[in-house]
Amino acid sequence: MLVAMIGIGLYFTLGTRGLQLRRFGYMLRHTVGSLFGGAKKGRDRRQVSPFGAMTTALAGTMGVGNIAGVATAMTLGGPGAIFWMWVSALGGMMTKYAEVLLAVHYREKTPDGYRGGPMYYMKKGLHSRLLPVLFCLLCACASFGIGNMTQSNTIAQSLQQCFGLHPAITGVAVMAVVAMVVLGGISRIAAFTEKLVPLMSLFYMGAAIWVLAVCWRQLPAALGSIFKDAFSAAALGGGVVGFFTSRAVRFGIARGVFTNEAGLGSAPIAHASADTASPVQQGLWGMFEVFADTFVSCTLTALVILCTGALDTGLDGAALTTAAFGRVLGSWAPPFIAISILFFAVSSMLGWCFYGESALRYLSGGRSWAVWSYRILFLVLVMVGATVQLQRVWQLADTLNGLMAVPNLIALAALSGTVFRLTKDFFRR
Repeated sequence: MLVAMIGIGLYFTLGTRGLQLRRFGYMLRHTVGSLFGGAKKGRDRRQVSPFGAMTTALAGTMGVGNIAGVATAMTLGGPGAIFWMWVSALGGMMTKYAEVLLAVHYREKTPDGYRGGPMYYMKKGLHSRLLPVLFCLLCACASFGIGNMTQSNTIAQSLQQCFGLHPAITGVAVMAVVAMVVLGGISRIAAFTEKLVPLMSLFYMGAAIWVLAVCWRQLPAALGSIFKDAFSAAALGGGVVGFFTSRAVRFGIARGVFTNEAGLGSAPIAHASADTASPVQQGLWGMFEVFADTFVSCTLTALVILCTGALDTGLDGAALTTAAFGRVLGSWAPPFIAISILFFAVSSMLGWCFYGESALRYLSGGRSWAVWSYRILFLVLVMVGATVQLQRVWQLADTLNGLMAVPNLIALAALSGTVFRLTKDFFRR
């Protein structure tokens, strides 16, 4: 699966002649740079802005993996795992670009706004009945695991360890917050994430940059260890098979795919709701999403762990990241990580609730009882996830995430000609 993920990213990179590198400046100017370019045009409140669609997708993407997942990758694969996380993200930028472009190109207009995603480009682009149903079933099931119970469980554990808060109280509070947002549909989710995602990103990255500023003398050595370990004899030995099964490569790519979700088919569901006339322009927002998640957020976490020397403590996951920040922030580190996990996990739950709801909407033909039943079940499982042990749920969630990618990667490969044609026409104009 990891080879397939990297392969499809490489295929779109070659097919567009390295668009993510050649047009990197253009992408920044016409995505995040456009937010500072003057007055915004008037828009129907039912419509979602391109930025709102991106923040909704980024909300689903930027979860606890940015804090705990990076630490786990380094514990299992060493510092070199971060290099291979970058490699996966470089290809992932093009994979995300392609799936977002196709989602906007094949979406449908409804009285409530636009609807789209992998199920629509599978149906309208490939004229398949089986693939959309398979994808939607897997997406709905995955939303209860990786997008719900695992997130609320992580919140409950971190708040209990830091503040002594009972998991049941956390579960009720988180369920109430999620309910107030998701019951309003995509417009309210987008409006909320437009404020939450930039806030939580600046909050976390600001603290990380402060730690790196204090430990700036260790920064060259930290970067050097990433490249040295990535190309060590252990990582490269044993030929092609040994290369792709080495721990640095395997866990680096795995965590990279897990954090930015490129190829899973989840984020295009949110991007398809954007009020934009250009599939390519929205595809650039998808490209920026991967860049912000992996190259910025995950890299800062990795550098904090390396520069503070916390990787040698024997800790793992969120505990390792907490220990790293604690070497500079002192007693402020545990509450900082706990609050960061709260922000990141709640944002993931909002994004994944929309993904699962959209999948159920497609499967049921838009029947309101199916959508409301899904929302209620999703909210109940927020509470359940906060109060139970989830080792098996974590394993099942990872498996469902991987299975989601199978029909989506098939569709991306089959519709690659459309991606290349629309991209070429756009930049020619």
